[in-house]
Amino acid sequence: MGSSVLSPPVGCSGWRLGLYPAAGEVGGSFRHSWQPRRLRGGGGLADPERSQSEAARRARAKLRRYCAANRLNRLGTLTYRGDGCHDARQVRGDVAGFFRGLRRSLDDQGFAYVWVPEWHKTGHGLHVHFAIGRYIGRGKIEQAWRRGFVHIKLLGDLPAGSGTLEESRLAARYLSKYVTKTFDDALPGLHRYELAQGFQPQVLRCVGRSADEALDAAAKLMRARPVRVWRSDDEAEWQGPPAVWASWR
Repeated sequence: MGSSVLSPPVGCSGWRLGLYPAAGEVGGSFRHSWQPRRLRGGGGLADPERSQSEAARRARAKLRRYCAANRLNRLGTLTYRGDGCHDARQVRGDVAGFFRGLRRSLDDQGFAYVWVPEWHKTGHGLHVHFAIGRYIGRGKIEQAWRRGFVHIKLLGDLPAGSGTLEESRLAARYLSKYVTKTFDDALPGLHRYELAQGFQPQVLRCVGRSADEALDAAAKLMRARPVRVWRSDDEAEWQGPPAVWASWR
């Protein structure tokens, strides 16, 4: 089985990677021809701590790709006035209204954004961190929020020539810290972050008999070799299947 952008035949072993061209990254793992069925319900063999860690890792990866693909390089914070808000469901309704208000003020059908809640360390309740990829005047942001205070900035402090892709990856790293915290905090039954629908990055499937073969398929599609490659073989404490990840500038 050679490298390809098509899925391999059912039952074949090999490396299967997901390439996100707009986000400039690819990642995946080795898959055996036989996969044990996952336990359902009260199988009793699942490790809750590891499951939560894996869920947080997947959430961070999805957020990173979304930010990068949509060049979300502006970070903002929404804070409540007074005693704050301690109701996570109310926060979600308020933030949904906030972004609807922004769209109306811009006469826009929609734009990409992502936001993450965080419990304030002083007991003031929840505030919200968000990322967008376009300039919006502070006055419009304040008018759309109207519940307290706002902060917005374009990310900088990066090497010359980094561009919007690296800026958006930096924004994703900031937001990922809060995503990890929400997995540790009590937000039962609620998503750890929210994003605008309709802007998910395209994914292409690259396969190969070896990791290098699958990476070669990705490099061919990107018309360049990746500038960074990570392999699970280099991690002494790696517990999952053999994996690889790479990124482009």
